[in-house]
Amino acid sequence: MSKPPPDHATDDRSQEGATERAAWPLEGLRDLVLAAAQELRGAPVGASERAGGAVVGGGRGAITLERPPRAELGDYSTNAALLLAPGLGEPPRTLAERLGHVLERELGADLLRFEVAGPGFLNLYVADSWLSGALAAVLGAGESFGGGVAGARERILVEFVSANPTGPMHVGHARNAAYGDALARLLAFVGHEVEREFYVNDAGSQIRKLGESIQALARGQAVPEDGYKGDYVVELAGELAGASSIDADELGRAAVAVMMGRLQASLAAFAVSFDHWQYESTLHEGSPSLVEHTLAILEEQGHTYRSEGALWLRTTDFGDDKDRVLVRSNGEHTYFASDIAYHQDKRERGFQRQIDVWGADHHGYVRRVKAAYQALGGDPDELELLIMQLVHLVSAGERAQMSKRAGEFVTLEDLQAQIGVDAARWYLLARSHDTTVDLDLDLAREQSSENPVYYVQYAHARIASILTKAGAQNAQAAVAETMAPDAGARREPLDATERALVQQLLAFPSELAEAAQRRAPHRIAAYALELAQGFTAFYRDCRVLGAEPSSLELWRIALCVASGRTIARCLSLLGVSAPDEM
Repeated sequence: MSKPPPDHATDDRSQEGATERAAWPLEGLRDLVLAAAQELRGAPVGASERAGGAVVGGGRGAITLERPPRAELGDYSTNAALLLAPGLGEPPRTLAERLGHVLERELGADLLRFEVAGPGFLNLYVADSWLSGALAAVLGAGESFGGGVAGARERILVEFVSANPTGPMHVGHARNAAYGDALARLLAFVGHEVEREFYVNDAGSQIRKLGESIQALARGQAVPEDGYKGDYVVELAGELAGASSIDADELGRAAVAVMMGRLQASLAAFAVSFDHWQYESTLHEGSPSLVEHTLAILEEQGHTYRSEGALWLRTTDFGDDKDRVLVRSNGEHTYFASDIAYHQDKRERGFQRQIDVWGADHHGYVRRVKAAYQALGGDPDELELLIMQLVHLVSAGERAQMSKRAGEFVTLEDLQAQIGVDAARWYLLARSHDTTVDLDLDLAREQSSENPVYYVQYAHARIASILTKAGAQNAQAAVAETMAPDAGARREPLDATERALVQQLLAFPSELAEAAQRRAPHRIAAYALELAQGFTAFYRDCRVLGAEPSSLELWRIALCVASGRTIARCLSLLGVSAPDEM
């Protein structure tokens, strides 16, 4: 059995607990470090400093608590003394020693020892008891572990895909869809109020051009040179009644309705859904229309002027390289006018932040849209325009060619048929959105440890198998036993791979926060792979079922529970299923 990723509308996002920043175990340790640093300064630590890593030492940098690159350098390392030294006038190594003694006092037996390293880093070696208590906190959080880490909750609209409804979804759209969906899932889980929107470009000359292309085929004529080509156009010509005789604009609109139905079905099969489908044509409806309303605002604020019979926007006043036409001399609104009206509409709907996920060919459009947004009175920092890079399909070591103009392109359905939804989403998300993806179709089909999505899913399936063999009652008892107040005192010494796995689990909230802040779902894919590798090492070195004494078996079963939940959460955020069997 395979658990499908939850739909975004019904996903357990832990919204009830997401409104406040969660105090996860590593956050607690970081707070102690900050408090110890402030004690040396003779000042109390404030809530704002606890929330994100205090700036100490005259604004020279932020105090950090990180895992060192090698286990022999400790479990965690802080740069606090290096940042305190300039303000206190003491050598950093001396301050690090003092800081270590304060933490010894606060942590007691939970801190095995500390070491001062290099110019003044403080390396901390935590006891098994601290890690056991931390695992108990992870288990206690249940499915909400890692959620609610957003510093300030915002109402966010993520607009993505927004492909022209004049053709099928291709692999470029697929990357945009996977990214926007994963970003929305991620932002919701960390605590924001998120809605998703698809902007349908159902107005303009391309709709008539589609109608003319269909009509030409229906009449047995050649498609115009700048028209739309491909099997789907042939299908539309045979499918739409009266295609040879009705007005080209009407035919184009009918074709768009058919294409939108297909597009929505393609996205649903790709585990992507939307809260709103906003049609460009609605921006021109009513009196005044949304476009007219927006132009009136710009005119009232003195940001427009007329020249050569056209209406222009002074975008150069807001950083653009030249002014832009809003209404042509023939009275037609430009696409730019519609676009800024759309962004104004989103502002007036009450969204505090707008995130637009655009295709690679939109680089030149960013500055003018930001300028228009600012001219309308918006904060340009609240409008994020993210540019996706290209996708290249690789087969047998060579890139496959794709040409939309000639009607020869790999559709989303083609991609799903070749490698499946899970592999497609993983590979489209595994790299940063601003880098090109070479999607290796052969690797994506492999059922081996070389294929990262297979590796991560296999780790989840292995955990599910262990817990099935243990039995639900034993698994529940293991969690309860591990969460007991004196659980650490009854444990055998932790194996190195157990310690490493717990530390990997504890890093999840900070990884989530970083991924959300950087708009970087690929970080979740990287973390999931590392966690799966950590679990595999633990499973290789540590017997779970049948381990002696029984308290050790229960603790390891509980560690499996926490690992399985966290891997499943990572996969869910990526829109990838977490199978119980493979």
